[in-house]
Amino acid sequence: MATNRTYTMIKPDAVAAGNTGAIIKMIEEAGFRIVAMKMTQMTPDIAGKFYEVHKERPFYADLCSYMSSGPIVPMILEKENAVEDFRKLIGATNPADAAPGTVRKLFAKSIEANAIHGSDSDENAAIEGAFFFSSVEQN
Repeated sequence: MATNRTYTMIKPDAVAAGNTGAIIKMIEEAGFRIVAMKMTQMTPDIAGKFYEVHKERPFYADLCSYMSSGPIVPMILEKENAVEDFRKLIGATNPADAAPGTVRKLFAKSIEANAIHGSDSDENAAIEGAFFFSSVEQN
């Protein structure tokens, strides 16, 4: 049976609030298999490389500062229709607009500190996952 993968990372606000375990439980209960996971902290330089696509945007410096402000938990997840199903699980970027029961509705503090990242396409999932897990075999 074919499967596909997505990339996620629990952001510094959710890690600092002690929500990592609850978020991982939601991910597993939604049928995702964790292929790779670690806890790490990005430096501002590493955050800048990860978010380079946003370099010209006005929020870039604040984003890099925030994402390097504390530990993160990047993961590669596997499930049929992984990208789309994961985006549904995490909810809208703005937690005020997120559906009840989604990760962001339950754990996000604001549109900036929104608890979790989820790749928006199969292509970006592969790129983002490889940024943190270059040794993980991509299927």
